[in-house]
Amino acid sequence: MRWDRLFDDLEAQLGAEERRERDSEVADRTRRERASVTLSARFAASLGATVRLRLRTGAQVRGRLVDLGEDWLLLRLESGTDAVVPVHALTGVADLPGRASTARTARRFALGYALRGLSRDRAQVAVTDVGGQITTGTIDVVGADFLDLAQHAAGESRRAENVTGRQTLPFSALVLVESR
Repeated sequence: MRWDRLFDDLEAQLGAEERRERDSEVADRTRRERASVTLSARFAASLGATVRLRLRTGAQVRGRLVDLGEDWLLLRLESGTDAVVPVHALTGVADLPGRASTARTARRFALGYALRGLSRDRAQVAVTDVGGQITTGTIDVVGADFLDLAQHAAGESRRAENVTGRQTLPFSALVLVESR
C-alpha cells in the first residue's frame, strides 16, 4: 500500500511538471505570435470600426476607418468629411480592437498615390502640418515625397484669381489631409 501512494505521488509530480512545461510553451508561443502582429494588420481587422487617433499636433480625430494603405489611413470623420492620415502622424490610437487580420492588411499603394487621387479629382482640401497649421486649397502636384498646394479659401474653386499662394509640403510634415 505504501508503494502505491509513493508511485501515485510521483505520477502526480510528473503530471504537474508536464503541465507547467506545456503552459510555459503555450505562453511563449503566444508572445511570439503577438510579436509578429503589425499595427497595419490591427487596422485592417478594424475596417468599419470607429477609432480615435491622437496626432503629432496633439489634436485628436474620431471617425470610422474606411480604408488603409501601407502608410496611410482613410477616416470618415464625425463631421462627414473624409481625411487621409499618414501613419507617421499618429502618436496613439484609442478604441482600436485587439484583433488582427492577415487576409488583407492594406492596399498596396503608398500615401503619394492616395494623394494623387485627390489631386486628380481637384478636391478642395484642408492640410494640417506638424506645427498645427491648417492650409486650405487644392493639391496641384504630388511628388515622390512632397505635395504642392495651391492655396485658396475653403469653398472657393481653384481659379487663378482665387489662388493666394503656393505651398510645398514634405510628406513628413503632413498630419491630416481633409477633403472638403
